Amino acid sequence: MGVWQGKSRRKPTGGKYKMSRKKRKYEMGREPTETHLSDEVRMKIIRCKGGNNKIRLLRVNYANVLDPKTGVCRKVAIKTVVDNQANKHYIRRNVITKGAVVETELGLAKVTSRPGQDGVVNAVLVEQ
Repeated sequence: MGVWQGKSRRKPTGGKYKMSRKKRKYEMGREPTETHLSDEVRMKIIRCKGGNNKIRLLRVNYANVLDPKTGVCRKVAIKTVVDNQANKHYIRRNVITKGAVVETELGLAKVTSRPGQDGVVNAVLVEQ
């Protein structure tokens, strides 16, 4: 069953709207991409509306970490996911989303990009 992101069929009161048309293909959504921590890098290229491409990271093992004090950005390996506000079960499963706190070789870093949408993991070092 697909994900549909069109208008709701119900009013706030609970009554039904009379639909003036059927569902459209461009109103469909997709299942969320859960980027996992892994030894290999795996990505998927998806065609979007207008012929654009979206790169989805499925598995990743490194992040571009920015040190705010020095202003230097380095590509470092990710060890594990420490905290994830999106879902508490993502910590155990090592799922990386925007806002997740990951442990890297440089220390704790907070993810600032959307790996399932951007195709890259960018992060900023967190003060300890």
